[in-house]
Amino acid sequence: MSNNSMGQGANMPTIGSINQGAIQYVNNPLQSPQLQSTSLQGSPSQHSPMGTQAQVGSKVGQSGAGDQTTQLLSRPRLQELVREVDPTVQLDEEVEEMLLQLADDFIDTTLNAACSLAKHRHAPTVELRDVQLHLERQWNMWIPGFGNDELRPYKRAAVTEAHKQRMALIRKTIKKY
Repeated sequence: MSNNSMGQGANMPTIGSINQGAIQYVNNPLQSPQLQSTSLQGSPSQHSPMGTQAQVGSKVGQSGAGDQTTQLLSRPRLQELVREVDPTVQLDEEVEEMLLQLADDFIDTTLNAACSLAKHRHAPTVELRDVQLHLERQWNMWIPGFGNDELRPYKRAAVTEAHKQRMALIRKTIKKY
C-alpha cells in the first residue's frame, strides 16, 4: 500500500483536514480511494451540526478493524443541538439512537460518493470539491463560504396559467376600490 496525503492548494479553503496517510489505495490504484483511521482536525465553525474537534471527540470508522463502530455525533452533542432548537424537548432513547444512526449513514454515503467522484477524476485523493459536488447534487446543500467560483443563476419558478388568472382577478378587484 502506498500512502497519499490529501492534496490541497495553497489558497484552497479547508473545512477540516485529514491526517497524513488518510486516503490509501488498496492493492490496485484503479480502485476507489478509501479513508483509513483518520481523525478530524480543525473545525469548520461552531455552527456546524457536527461540532468542533473537542465536541466530536471520536474518530472516523476504521476500515478492516472489525465491527467497531464509532460515532462522529455523540449523544451529548445531539442533546445540545436539540436544546438549541427547543429547550423543552426531551428525546426518547429510540429517537436518539435513530438520529445518531441517520447521521452516521449520511456521513458514510457522503464519503463513499466523494471517493467515487475522486476515482472518476482519476485522482488519488478526495478533495473538497468532491464532497461539495455530492452534497449539491444529491442533497441540494450549499456549504456557505466554500462555494465554487462560478455564479449560480437564480432560476425563477414557472408561472402557471391558473396563477396568472388569479393575479389578474386580484388586480381587477383592487382597481375597483
